[in-house]
Amino acid sequence: MSDAEREHVVTLLNKAVGRGMITLDEFTVRTDTALGAKTRADLNVVLLDLPGMVNNELARERTELKNTMSTTTRKGHWVVPNELVIRNTLGTTNLDFTAAEVPPVVNVDLDVSLGTVKLLLPAGSSVNADAVEVTAGELKDKVQNTTGNPHFQLKGSVRGGTVVIKRSKR
Repeated sequence: MSDAEREHVVTLLNKAVGRGMITLDEFTVRTDTALGAKTRADLNVVLLDLPGMVNNELARERTELKNTMSTTTRKGHWVVPNELVIRNTLGTTNLDFTAAEVPPVVNVDLDVSLGTVKLLLPAGSSVNADAVEVTAGELKDKVQNTTGNPHFQLKGSVRGGTVVIKRSKR
């Protein structure tokens, strides 16, 4: 279990106070429990009775999106993993990170064959796509900024496809 998981739960407890779900006294007790947690079970116990409050840190580790001759879209509120693998063959993958829960660094591994990947990054974010190998395709990096938060680190291959990286102006 990591300090990041503990901090995530404390953030959720802050939201619970703001929504009137728990008092400041309950917040203090639950925060102490979360910060002292040794296991994920110890950590999750402080959220069990709070509807809609879930420790999503477990879901943040790695997600693979596979797409063959179809479209995959993520927009609105969604939890972005630390590692995102995109396998796209003859399809389209549209990922809008502007309203998502994004960790400080997102590693994106691309495996694109004759497909299109569009990434809309949040304002203030940064990207490094230097490790992407493009063959008979195109990489359009409209962000061109390597400092910012969150940071997206792209690697992998694009064969006969297109990757477009834009940042929200909001």
